[in-house]
Amino acid sequence: MADNDGFRADWAQKDFYSVLGVKRDAGADEIKKAYRKLARENHPDSNPDDTLKHDRFKEVAEAYDVVGDPDKRTKYDEFRSAYGSGFRPGFGHNAGGTSGYGFGQQGGINLEDLLRDQGGSGGFGDMFGDLFGGGGRRQQRRPRATKGADVESSATISFTDAIDGVTISLRLTSETACETCSGTGGKPGTKPHVCPECEGTGFVTNSVGGAFSMNETCPACGGRQLTYDQPCPTCLGSGRGRSARTIQARIPAGVKDGQRIRLRGKGAPGENGGPAGDLFVTVKVSGHRVFGRKEDNLTLDVPVGFDELALGAEIKVPTLGGAPVTLRVPAGTPDGRTFRVRGKGAPKADGSRGDLLATVKVHVPAQLDAEARAAVEAYRAAMADKPLRANLFSQAGQ
Repeated sequence: MADNDGFRADWAQKDFYSVLGVKRDAGADEIKKAYRKLARENHPDSNPDDTLKHDRFKEVAEAYDVVGDPDKRTKYDEFRSAYGSGFRPGFGHNAGGTSGYGFGQQGGINLEDLLRDQGGSGGFGDMFGDLFGGGGRRQQRRPRATKGADVESSATISFTDAIDGVTISLRLTSETACETCSGTGGKPGTKPHVCPECEGTGFVTNSVGGAFSMNETCPACGGRQLTYDQPCPTCLGSGRGRSARTIQARIPAGVKDGQRIRLRGKGAPGENGGPAGDLFVTVKVSGHRVFGRKEDNLTLDVPVGFDELALGAEIKVPTLGGAPVTLRVPAGTPDGRTFRVRGKGAPKADGSRGDLLATVKVHVPAQLDAEARAAVEAYRAAMADKPLRANLFSQAGQ
């Protein structure tokens, strides 16, 4: 059990290396690998009805909390090296009167005195304060670093900016650590203690329907592992606040309408030294009066006259942001034919560009002057013996 300062006297008689099944000189990677294996095997979610594995999971988590942290491990090793691994808190010398160090009141060293603040003289009171969370100059266990929340936003850009790429300003409002308490949730100037609800793990295990259980963020400390008797007057103990900021975001060239861009580290700030979250920007692209888009290709409808398709022609068409290009239309080209102009489309991920797809559309004038009307009537007379719909009825079975 932890006291108000977070000290757990039972830690002193535990061999955390044995709990994890590693040697004392094991490297950090080996310790982490052993912890993850044991945590998976004994996790309550995977063993809902096995109380022994639930207890084993807690032992493994407790051991890794100490030897998995370089600072705590150093102090823990120094402690065991100085006094051996066979001491017993609450007992004096052993039955034979030999020099096995006991930590009791009679003839041994009192653990309370050993860990009590030494009036600035250092020693074990300071050395194990960080490890066991005692009073005076001793500090609480370090809360785990937490990545900041991801933030969602959207931006509307022009068709041309989507093709060329653009840097935009985004005004973001997101959760962040409370400025008054720096995210601790406690009133400034007050001291924290290990959360009694979760015993400093940051989570609690709840049964779901009797046959299943799941880990949830501790409701008492909000996952911060520590609690305060006096909550922060600004955030009321939540440790959270709101912040507004403006960032510059680069939208890459060739972005598509509706595409979601991920900007790493531009989300909400992390807690306890954790990294910032990510910013996800959904891009909306405005339409263009002339050009359209199909995947990485740009599209363009080109109005042409009947005579240009019938007789053939060379016509100029625009490109987006570049010089015009010339299309050579062969005689007898049908209405609706699409011509491909390579390399004049949108940028691709590999650095190349798509194509411009120009589709010719016959333009029928709404009014004709006398000369044009006479020419069209002459054409009609010339084609009178060659009706266009001659085969239409026969093919329809009529």
